[in-house]
Amino acid sequence: MNIILLGPPGAGKGTQARKLVDERRMIQLSTGDMLREAKDSGTEMGNRVAEVMARGELVTDEIVIGLIEEKLEKDANCGFIFDGFPRTLAQADALDALLAKHGKSLHAVIEMRVNDDALVARITARSTCGVCGEVYNDQTKPWPEGGKCANCGSTDQKRRADDNEDSLRTRLMGYYKQTSPLIGYYYAKGKLRPIDGMGTPDEVRHELEIQLG
Repeated sequence: MNIILLGPPGAGKGTQARKLVDERRMIQLSTGDMLREAKDSGTEMGNRVAEVMARGELVTDEIVIGLIEEKLEKDANCGFIFDGFPRTLAQADALDALLAKHGKSLHAVIEMRVNDDALVARITARSTCGVCGEVYNDQTKPWPEGGKCANCGSTDQKRRADDNEDSLRTRLMGYYKQTSPLIGYYYAKGKLRPIDGMGTPDEVRHELEIQLG
C-alpha cells in the first residue's frame, strides 16, 4: 500500500504517519528528511543535494524524484507514505510515472481537512521533542511536568520560530495555492479520500483506518 498525506502545516500528518509506520510497518518519505539524510550521506546523489543547498538554491524535482527512487529500490517490498511530496501537478505526474516504472501504484490520497482558525490556535501552542519528534500542545497535551519527553525521556523541547499566527497564515495560503490543483487531480483519478483533521489524534486515526481499509 502506498499513500499520500495531504494537509496544511499542523494538520497532524506527522503524527498519523508515525502511527502507520509503527503499526503497518510502512515507510514515511518526508521530503525534508530525505534531503537532510542525502546531504550527509556522501553518495553521488547526496553530493548533488549538498551542492545545491550550499548555493542556497531549491532542489530540483529531478533530484527529489531520484531520492524517492533510491528508497523504492532499497525497500521494494514495503508500503510508502509520501509526506510533503508531491506539491505540484508536475511532481504528481512524475511520481505516477516513477511508481509505474517500479510496478507500484497509489492506494489512496488522504486529504486532512482542517479549520484554519482552530489550526492556528493548535499550532501556536505546539512544541515537539527534539530527539524523537513527539508532538505536544500547551492546552491538550502539555510537556510533562518532570521536563522529560513521555516517549523517549529527552529534555530537548523545541518550538518552531515560525509557529506564530502571521507566519502560519502565510504558510497556509501557500499550501492552499499549491495544493488545490492536486486535490482536483487526485479526485479525477478516484484516489482522493478526505477526512476530518480537527479531531483528536485517535479520532483522526479511526477515520484514516476506515479510508485505508
